[in-house]
Amino acid sequence: MTAVDAPRTGAARHGAAVRPGAWRAMAGNPLRFLISSWPWRALAYLATGPLVAAAWLAAVAVLAAAGVVLTPVVAGVVLLALVPVSAVGYAAVERRRLRWLDPRPAPTPHREPPRPGPRPWLGFRLREAATWRELGYALLSSLLAVVDLAVPFVIIVGSTVSASAPWLVDHGDQLQYGPSVTVDRPPEAWAVAVTAVLLLVAGLYAMTALAAARAALARALLVRAVEEELVEVRASRARMAGAFEAERRRIERDLHDGAQQRLTGLIMTLGLAGLDGADPALIGKGRAEARAALEELRDLVRGIHPSVLTDRGLAAAVASLAERSPVPVEVRADLPARPPESVESAAYFVVAEALANVAKHSGATRARVTLRRAGPALVLEIWDDGAGGADASRGTGLQGLADRVAVHDGSLRLSSPHGGPTIVRVEIPCAS
Repeated sequence: MTAVDAPRTGAARHGAAVRPGAWRAMAGNPLRFLISSWPWRALAYLATGPLVAAAWLAAVAVLAAAGVVLTPVVAGVVLLALVPVSAVGYAAVERRRLRWLDPRPAPTPHREPPRPGPRPWLGFRLREAATWRELGYALLSSLLAVVDLAVPFVIIVGSTVSASAPWLVDHGDQLQYGPSVTVDRPPEAWAVAVTAVLLLVAGLYAMTALAAARAALARALLVRAVEEELVEVRASRARMAGAFEAERRRIERDLHDGAQQRLTGLIMTLGLAGLDGADPALIGKGRAEARAALEELRDLVRGIHPSVLTDRGLAAAVASLAERSPVPVEVRADLPARPPESVESAAYFVVAEALANVAKHSGATRARVTLRRAGPALVLEIWDDGAGGADASRGTGLQGLADRVAVHDGSLRLSSPHGGPTIVRVEIPCAS
């Protein structure tokens, strides 16, 4: 069974982003990792982090001191308010530094203020949760700066000194490891040097892992989550679906209350004209054309949204479709509660289009439609015993069905081997 995909949004593409490069590099070939730029990137990331933190702390100290001194005037209050907001700039620098270890986009979590100007901007930033989250990260990062400096220093300096043990011993020096271990002979020095090289290799991995973990922490606290973008996209699509549904109801109401009523009145007028002695042939022709137009309008309204779907629900509407289908259709419905109206409408038109495809293209002698709830999702299955070979790329309407389902964050899957049978399976999340 293959999936028929709708076009992806930018947020969804970001959601499929690869794992951070540092982790992927460490999981690959060890020699390639050691001669690559990743250990150097990790060292640069860890070494510059404390410098950024120190600069931010100095700026915070100046703002806080000036704010306390100027507290009696308005400027002092503003300076104190800038202390937490200063973390916004710190976080912006950290998001740029993320590029050294993590190639994924790092969008800011901040929103645009509703009004321009410094005062609205400051008030808006102080009310944002992202600002205080960034302040917490800045304080935590300042505390972790000691670890960021100590780990590379111990790994690089310790390994370098130990690896040079043979040279130091040859020049009359000795190395002291703890209170009881002294290296002052060449054999011991060479053993220490070999061990130091091995420890350096392990240390480069440890240093890169620490840097990658720090980058992951920064991403978790400072970067707008992909999930948040997807939630916004889903909410936007739901609003669009709701707007389309409201517009559909308006068109249906206008057709029912306007054009259909006018045509009904025309038919009655033509009938009265016939009683007054007008040409019966012309009157009859006019009435026939008016009736045909009225039937077309009724079919159009039914195609926009059948009244049985509104009045009796999805199962009854699908049963009505099955009765009108030229191919015998069995309907199996197990729906303890009605889905939301927009989901119900989408499901109805999926079944209608699928049954139309069965009648036009499949050569089937029978079909079956199954409607059921599976947890939070509405599941539809349309089965037929036709010739199979259905392909969304050949313009059979399946891609359009997939797009309609995708509006509700659903999925459509097709199984149609040559010789049949064909199964279209649709899952649409629904809250009720």
